[in-house]
Amino acid sequence: MRIGITCYPTYGGSGAVATELGLELARRGHEIHFVSYASPFRLRGFAERVTFHEVTQLEYPLFEQSSPYALALAVKQHEVAKREQLDLMHVHYAIPHAATAWLAKQMLEDEGLDLKIVTTLHGTDITLVGQDPSYYTLTKFSIEKSDAVTAVSAYLREETYRAFGCGQCDVRVIPNFISSADYHPATDDSFRRRLAPAGHRVLVHVSNFRPVKRVGDVVKIFAGVRRKLPATLVLVGDGPDRDGAEHEVDTLGLRKDVRFLGKVENVGDVLRGADLFLLPSATESFGLAALEAMACAVPVVASAAGGIPEVVEDGLTGYLAPVGDVTAMAERALRVLEHPDEQARLKRAAAAHALEFSADKVVPRYEALYEEVLA
Repeated sequence: MRIGITCYPTYGGSGAVATELGLELARRGHEIHFVSYASPFRLRGFAERVTFHEVTQLEYPLFEQSSPYALALAVKQHEVAKREQLDLMHVHYAIPHAATAWLAKQMLEDEGLDLKIVTTLHGTDITLVGQDPSYYTLTKFSIEKSDAVTAVSAYLREETYRAFGCGQCDVRVIPNFISSADYHPATDDSFRRRLAPAGHRVLVHVSNFRPVKRVGDVVKIFAGVRRKLPATLVLVGDGPDRDGAEHEVDTLGLRKDVRFLGKVENVGDVLRGADLFLLPSATESFGLAALEAMACAVPVVASAAGGIPEVVEDGLTGYLAPVGDVTAMAERALRVLEHPDEQARLKRAAAAHALEFSADKVVPRYEALYEEVLA
């Protein structure tokens, strides 16, 4: 198949999954064309059967407040679909990608071509952006006009039905996935030695440091752990709440035991040095970071919110607690870190459960959906 993929190229779950999907599809023999304003951050180097098409915009004074990117994207999607004879366009994140794909589809229909549209919903495109009155009607329209719609969790599917009705669409659940080549258990302690002093337990958090991630809670949970045993907290990523987290670290006197690594390309290497992963988010549509940790045999302590319980099995691959309950999360973290047998049990179960979300099991579900749409 000839498949176009449009996603946000910046750091984040939707862009990561979209890029990895394209790369996996290319390995399976499909021709993949990425269309966005920049090359996706996980599209590194040359990949056979993968092409990137950059969307360029005209700089013009009248466009200063009118955000013409969506129009330029629609034109580029139309151009690439026509020139490369694409079978379908798979867009990730409803606004503006599904809407622009529909525009491209209309232009192609006038030229006698039928471009199918598959839309994957990832989270805030439904729970935040899509429900804003400024975008609600267009989001609903774009979903209903897609030839197929998927959501990364049952939670997100139900939230979509609740918020938009979508009587004319059937939202399928196809979960996020991980590549076992990038995310797998450690074979030695070399990664741990790079992260923390000998004798320290290593706790890791990975996110875009937005308010929904509650990074301040990560620091407070670590403070509760640090009072009981030697430990190092490693924070990966960057974003608007990083300064607040740095201030919290200083206020609690934890500076010597906390490392801010910023954005890291090979996150799996950091996770392989961890004893525990923390994800106290206010909500998550899926919890891809938790899945990546589990694939590296790292148990997870997280909030029981959104789609996280579909990934982290409470008491089996980690522990869940109510959003904001820092005390409970610290207690659960210590339950793991202070009891080697418990940690070993959780590590084995986490790694085994993560295999259910491997690319080999999930990507064929997308291939089957494409074939159904094209039929």
